[in-house]
Amino acid sequence: MSKHSTKRQVGFSLVEMMIAMALGTIVLGAAVKIYLQGVGATWTVSQRAELQQDFRAASNMLTKDLSLAGAGLNPGTAIALPSGSTPQYGCDQSTCYLNGVAGTYPVHSGTPYLYGLIPGYNLGPTLLAAQGATDVVTSVYTDTSFYLNCYIPSVTTASKVTFSEPAGGWANTGCLLNGVTTPQAVNDAAVGLTTGDLVIMTLGGTTVVVEVTGAVTTGTDGNGHTTYTVPFANGDALKMNQTAAGYLLNSIQNSVTGSYSAAPCGGTGPCRLLVVTYYIDNTTTPPRLMRQVSGHSPIPVAENLAYLKFSYDLYNSVTQAPAIGCSNPAAATDGCSGASSGLLPNQITQINIVNMAIDSNTWSAVGNGFQSLSLQTSVSARNLTYTNNYPN
Repeated sequence: MSKHSTKRQVGFSLVEMMIAMALGTIVLGAAVKIYLQGVGATWTVSQRAELQQDFRAASNMLTKDLSLAGAGLNPGTAIALPSGSTPQYGCDQSTCYLNGVAGTYPVHSGTPYLYGLIPGYNLGPTLLAAQGATDVVTSVYTDTSFYLNCYIPSVTTASKVTFSEPAGGWANTGCLLNGVTTPQAVNDAAVGLTTGDLVIMTLGGTTVVVEVTGAVTTGTDGNGHTTYTVPFANGDALKMNQTAAGYLLNSIQNSVTGSYSAAPCGGTGPCRLLVVTYYIDNTTTPPRLMRQVSGHSPIPVAENLAYLKFSYDLYNSVTQAPAIGCSNPAAATDGCSGASSGLLPNQITQINIVNMAIDSNTWSAVGNGFQSLSLQTSVSARNLTYTNNYPN
């Protein structure tokens, strides 16, 4: 006799299944939302950290170079440059970079002059039409880490200068610092002179600025000391070397000899001169803040630059009147009602970074947009003038 089970089979009804699916969807949706919020927060934090790191590095480098403007040069320095062709900056050995052209030194009465600071009003590219053109700024100071000031320069052949050790050695010259007993060789692989370097020195009572145009060669003087001959030939990229005729170097006669000078590098002795230009390069995407030194190729300092603008405070020691916030010093449109008219770059007392803006490099996939930072600060140009009057 067969037996049949009377136990009822239990399962989900259609209604129960629909309710379970709806609850699961709600829970899953909440989990996805929390996950996306976490991703968004992580993106924001990482972008902000990267942006701050890049911004801090760029602003520190810029403000340091600006604070050194004129260091190693005499207060109020205005060095006359050759005028056959106007010398220029913002170029390396093949290209000029300031919005595709070169910057030229200020010209007064037909003579270009080199100052410790050179404003570059509207010389940069326009990134946004509403903002207008960006600015360029150039800081000039001597290189105190390279003891070129220990050598005696002499114009020995056409467009060449030979650097030699003083007859009595370096022991009592005062040209070295920090316990250093011997200066680096002029052709030192790490810090020596190379093509594109600028050298400032006084020869025959005249201060000249010249550009290295080739490799340094060595020789030996009558005392058995190594000598270093550096070429400063015509046709240099920055148009500093303008030989007039015969054995001349910027109108300096052949065989004219200069002297070494005490440390730090400056005064009458030879020094490497650093002409440091900051500008925005918009030929790449995104735009970059660039730092270009003398006649060498520029290097990027930070990406995603959105703006760069400066103004300047000057002091007229004759009228004892300040000119504050001048965007284009000495020009008719100086941005400070003509208060800087007739003043020179060596009368600048303060550089104001009106705005250096930088954006993050990507757009958030979760809708957080770009991150952005901007810098507004002022830097005292303490080496341009020693006039003890600074506008507040």
